[in-house]
Amino acid sequence: MTDDFAGHDGPKEVVSVTSMLLQLKTVPTIPSDALLRTWNASACATLLILVSAIASFVYIGWLTPLTLSPDEAHYWDWSRNLDWSYYSKGPLIAWLIRASCELFGPLSIALTGDLAMAVRFPAVLCHVGILTGWYILTAGVFRSPWLGLAVVGCAITLPLVRAGAVLMTIDPPFMVCWCWSLVCVWRALETGRTRCWAGAATFTAVGILAKYTMALFPAAVVGFLLFHRRSEFRKPGVWLLLAGTIVGWVPVLVWNAEHDWVSFRHVFGQVGVGGEKAGGFFRFIGGQFGMMFGFWLVAFLAAGQRFRPNRETDFGIRLLWWVSVPVWLLFAAASFVKSGQPNWPAPAYLGGFVLAVAWVREQLAGPRSRLVMWSLGISTCIGFAAIAGIHFPTLMRPLLAVVAKKPTATEPFPIRNLDMTARIAGWKQLAGEVDIVRARVRAETGREPIVAGTHWTVPGVLGFYCADHPDVYSIGAANRSDRRSQYDVWRPNPVADAQDFRGQTFVIVGDIGVDVANSFERIESPLRVVHASNGIPVSGWAIWVGHGFRGFDRVLPPPTGSHY
Repeated sequence: MTDDFAGHDGPKEVVSVTSMLLQLKTVPTIPSDALLRTWNASACATLLILVSAIASFVYIGWLTPLTLSPDEAHYWDWSRNLDWSYYSKGPLIAWLIRASCELFGPLSIALTGDLAMAVRFPAVLCHVGILTGWYILTAGVFRSPWLGLAVVGCAITLPLVRAGAVLMTIDPPFMVCWCWSLVCVWRALETGRTRCWAGAATFTAVGILAKYTMALFPAAVVGFLLFHRRSEFRKPGVWLLLAGTIVGWVPVLVWNAEHDWVSFRHVFGQVGVGGEKAGGFFRFIGGQFGMMFGFWLVAFLAAGQRFRPNRETDFGIRLLWWVSVPVWLLFAAASFVKSGQPNWPAPAYLGGFVLAVAWVREQLAGPRSRLVMWSLGISTCIGFAAIAGIHFPTLMRPLLAVVAKKPTATEPFPIRNLDMTARIAGWKQLAGEVDIVRARVRAETGREPIVAGTHWTVPGVLGFYCADHPDVYSIGAANRSDRRSQYDVWRPNPVADAQDFRGQTFVIVGDIGVDVANSFERIESPLRVVHASNGIPVSGWAIWVGHGFRGFDRVLPPPTGSHY
């Protein structure tokens, strides 16, 4: 272990990975050996980030066995209908996917046969942005470029970080905005430059367009300033940050005002009391333990105690604490009402992971170094194994099948209880079967059938993988099997505008109930489609053909507090 890694030395001003060497050349007080060590750290970090980015790009283009996830395909469907906001999220995800498909779509089709690579390419760019921001933040706050390199190296062993590099959901753009907002606030407090506050305001505004959780960032910064830097309220910087936050909400609020505030009903339904069973907190802890592979959750919690503000005097470390620990504790407290999804506290780890790696560094120099070293090594090995399993699930499924139950009539796909990639498998096969049914119906009736799904996750993937990218509808509200979604907002749709679809033939994917079956003059027996991998059944669907649509007689309105 070098002295540079063990201590808080290195340059005080760190602006970017690529400009660090040039900046250091302007500091005459830095010894040549320290300059060389700094250059080596920044060069290694740059190389590591580039290798991770190139590996991600090659994977999404040529190596991935995974089709688009339902979430990705759903957002791609949004990108075909650009708007100022959408049912459950802001518009940034749709704008990014649309821009990427416009710029790289023809290349993606030429190289891979479809648009999936273009859809996922922004995730690679966000991955680069997050790792670069992590390096800059760590090297600057702790005055140690080698610690920054350690953060980058440790981060790419986390499956959550690797998944964010190849799957284009709302989290990659949201996380990169949070990360760079944090970098800008730290630089603003370090240098006193108002333009850094303006940068933080910009990233915060854009982040809100990605995920509403971004509003917690300025709240955390305000908490930090109230306790440690009240003089900042007499300057324009923090007010610029708050103004940027408001600006970010404007498109969302305007759109919701025109659409009966459906986004806020949806969010309130997600965090509401209704339906949550006891033990939400333990499910929350279990989810975080699994997501951070145990060791890093322990390191994060220990670092929260070690670097608490009343013990630290460095403003940068205090800032990292405020934008991580209180945010995490907020979600932990909310889990007593509703445990939510494991990725909800993810922004807390952007600052918290820096503190966690710094805590590990201290432990490696202390009496518990052997225990920490072994724990870190085991966690890293498990992380790489999980990454391999997520990226190439066909290698792991035979092992998982040995542990999983045998398929039964009541549980035909037990592998799904262990394989988190199962929901990203088989969609291309399903779309091919749907196309065959569409062609048959077209030949029999002389009309193009209406394609629909009984769950909001189905229309996007069918629209993406079916020939000629048809418009696909969701009838989950009529089937009483699904929450409301963007497909209920777009008009016309079969649920709200039955008169526009009467008499037509539907090709429906999913399990249907009596209400849907009775909405057609005649409905054919279903075609069962099963996707198997190495002989292991992974996913299955039913394809129905309904003739002579009559409209849905009973469509229940969303109850108060539901996931409208």
